[in-house]
Amino acid sequence: MDLFAGSEPEPLVAARSDSELARAFLYSSELSANSIKSTKKDLGRFLLWCQQHGKMLYQLHIEDLIAYKAFLKDPQPEEIWVSYTKWPRNDERWRPFSGPLSEPSIRQAFRVVKALLEFAKNAGYLRRNAGALVKNIKTARGARVTRYLSPQAIAQVQASLDLLSATTPSRIKAKARDRFLFVSYITTGARLSELTTAKMGAMYTEGDGRWWLDVIGKGSKPRRLPVASDMLAAFHAYRLAFQLPIHGTRDDVTPLVLATRGRVLAAVTDEAASNAMKSLFWTAAALAESAGDPDSASALRRASAHWLRHTMLTTHANNEVSLKALQDTAGHTNISTTAVYLHKSDKERHDELMGSFNRSRNK
Repeated sequence: MDLFAGSEPEPLVAARSDSELARAFLYSSELSANSIKSTKKDLGRFLLWCQQHGKMLYQLHIEDLIAYKAFLKDPQPEEIWVSYTKWPRNDERWRPFSGPLSEPSIRQAFRVVKALLEFAKNAGYLRRNAGALVKNIKTARGARVTRYLSPQAIAQVQASLDLLSATTPSRIKAKARDRFLFVSYITTGARLSELTTAKMGAMYTEGDGRWWLDVIGKGSKPRRLPVASDMLAAFHAYRLAFQLPIHGTRDDVTPLVLATRGRVLAAVTDEAASNAMKSLFWTAAALAESAGDPDSASALRRASAHWLRHTMLTTHANNEVSLKALQDTAGHTNISTTAVYLHKSDKERHDELMGSFNRSRNK
């Protein structure tokens, strides 16, 4: 079938296939490297799903997109779509999903699909856009962040760090680097990529005893994060492990988070940093299990580096740090996003009701 037959005007895009169209869409906007990476993943999953269902973009109906919304929430059959081990893309064991997507990831994945179809329609690649008639996946009102670690789970992670082997130069570096990574995430609330793209010179003091870390957040917006004493101590130990002077300089362009292999000081990849934290969490989960704490063990097995950002924000929100201060630290555009970390009112409501029940029993 000739998609462009008839008297329709020539498309504004040179793409002659869905994959070429997706590539044109991906690079038509000025996205950051991390946004390109995540959007590319969402596009790839969608095009694979279409292929599995024998559909090209011009053949999609409203019902297809509704089905894809349901699929994102539960990718089935699991043996085709999900692998909890990350295999290389060219390995036959590779799968598009490494586990269930979080609610924000599901919403973003479908927004990418709708944006792709809108782009295709506006560019003249499609004559119609079924996505225009399908609503976005809704955000649950009054949702509370649940992907964070309890103080008990954090204690198990810290114990796991102490148990890391430091018998070779490479392992000494890895132990110091992973401790610095963990403490940085848990005390600054930075996103994973915000740390891995920063430079050593981004950690500094202005001479008044306050230390700061400059990062570049979403939308290429700069942000200044307060540095806790624990993070500063971990930073100094980490630099010494890499045989660097304990104090850096503002013009130091050495990557903040270093790979532990090789003689050249090179930045660690996002994937390697993520895997380092996940490995640490799995060790901590085993410790929690042996200590008779199944709740912490369960949370740690599901945790990722991003949970540490949630943990930091949840902790401070419930310790009465102002939401405005947390909003600026987290880099949230809307303060309502920051408010979902405030669990204190829920806990107080729970305690008040349970206290009432107990008083009634004792009458």
